[in-house]
Amino acid sequence: MTAEPTEILSSRVLLRPQDLERSIAFYQDVLGLAVYREFGEPPWRGVVFFLGGGFLEVSGHSDTPACPNLQLWLQVRDVDATFERLREAGVTVLRPPATEAWGLREAWVADPDGVRIALIEVPEDHPLRRR
Repeated sequence: MTAEPTEILSSRVLLRPQDLERSIAFYQDVLGLAVYREFGEPPWRGVVFFLGGGFLEVSGHSDTPACPNLQLWLQVRDVDATFERLREAGVTVLRPPATEAWGLREAWVADPDGVRIALIEVPEDHPLRRR
């Protein structure tokens, strides 16, 4: 039996940080994500950020960091410039920019709770640009 397809109207990643205000400041002021909406009042407030075709909601609280299986993949126009700006801002560097065997330029940083963030540049001659 085949199930009816589920029509997804919107989606977001929910991130429950150890320190809400620190993480909101990181995603808004350091990473520079644009705010889609804010809700609630401290200590129960949350901020939803634009993530290209999706959203990242930073709200609530967790006593432990996110599991290592949670990673964010963010495509940027210039990975070298973005990486350098974040490095200069004191963001935890996991790996500087490099061109991967599959042709994408990638760098890795971490948020204040250690969530791994891939910064990806799709070069102009990469097949993803033509599909």
